[in-house]
Amino acid sequence: MAKILDVYPYLRLRGGLEAITFYRHAFDGEELMRLVEPGGRLGHAEVRIGNTVVMLSDEYPEYDVYGPQTRGGTTVALHLHVDNLDSALKQAVAAGASVVREPQDHFYGERSATIRDPFGHEWLLGQEIEKVTPEEMQRRYTELFSASTTLKE
Repeated sequence: MAKILDVYPYLRLRGGLEAITFYRHAFDGEELMRLVEPGGRLGHAEVRIGNTVVMLSDEYPEYDVYGPQTRGGTTVALHLHVDNLDSALKQAVAAGASVVREPQDHFYGERSATIRDPFGHEWLLGQEIEKVTPEEMQRRYTELFSASTTLKE
């Protein structure tokens, strides 16, 4: 069996060249490369965000490759672990993202918010606020469900 070396998120979207600019401004992305057809369609690009390379391309209807705007939404979210949630959120919104879920603290030791980029992809921005073991996380999770069941009765 082959050994998996890396996993790269590959975003398909409408407006690839604009997306590169957005990811640079919103997430301090570093463009590594791009391939553009003579007509201007983005065939492939790579942008480093943190330690991860995100690949992207424009839509290719002839290959049934569409982005969230055409499909009517996305079923995938990308999680960015940041050292300052409020600053990261402010930067992304200034670059053109919209807030889907305002910042809040969670039982699993993270403060997070959700944004949608102008191309329809959702990004979870998260900052660790407490180290929580998997066992403690499960205990708190179970407690949440117990509390919600009690409230419904």
